[in-house]
Amino acid sequence: MALSEFTFRLALIQLHISSIKSENVTRACSLIREAAAQGAKIVSLPECFNSPYGVKYFPEYAEKIPGESTQKLSEVAKECSIYLIGGSIPEEDAGKLYNTCTVFGPDGTLLAKYRKIHLFDIDVPGKITFQESKTLSPGDSFSTFDTPYCRVGLGICYDMRFAELAQIYTQRGCQLLVYPGAFNLTTGPAHWELLQRCRAVDNQVYVATASPARDDKASYVAWGHSTVVNPWGEVLAKAGTEETIVYSDIDLKKLGEIRQQIPIFRQKRSDLYAVEMKKP
Repeated sequence: MALSEFTFRLALIQLHISSIKSENVTRACSLIREAAAQGAKIVSLPECFNSPYGVKYFPEYAEKIPGESTQKLSEVAKECSIYLIGGSIPEEDAGKLYNTCTVFGPDGTLLAKYRKIHLFDIDVPGKITFQESKTLSPGDSFSTFDTPYCRVGLGICYDMRFAELAQIYTQRGCQLLVYPGAFNLTTGPAHWELLQRCRAVDNQVYVATASPARDDKASYVAWGHSTVVNPWGEVLAKAGTEETIVYSDIDLKKLGEIRQQIPIFRQKRSDLYAVEMKKP
């Protein structure tokens, strides 16, 4: 199908993640090639795509950036001539560990690096307790990148709960927000889709999430259901729990029409309130 100049195809790779890093990277690259062959121009991997998700795994699987996993992402982005959002990997830098997303352009260059700024520390009694901060450090900067289609803002998983991050990205001209993420079987059914639809409607942007596939034998069981939501809050595409690729054609003309019909940005009362960026 020929897409108009306002439309491009987005693909989210819901990868099944094993304990063998090289296998995860190889399989990710083959699914990226498949997505590109189906016309995807921007492709995203899930959070922690090269490693099982868990505080005990982060130190063992962590890499420098650039490193072996990101080198492979750079190569496949160039080979397929796409914008590749590399989900996230555990990154080691100067003795600290981060949950880090890299983005590569169609020529293989590193366009953006985003370190998760809100760490996943939660305690739902009888359901789930998790503390990323046991091993990870938080990032301290925003990250956007430009494509010929639109500007894209990056967050990782728990970041999606913080409306201010999405507002700042929207103020900075982003029309698509991508959150590689791995919600669980407690927070997934309750909030995964709800949060995406909230961020999309609040900011009149497209929101996409890329989750790992569900593995009931893993120590942390991901919810799955990678999703794309439009600025009207409609779910355009949604995966089940298995390994798959989710495709959606992102129509920026539709975004413009919605902003015209309900012109919230012109109606904000900046004399009464503001969300401001404290550092770039």
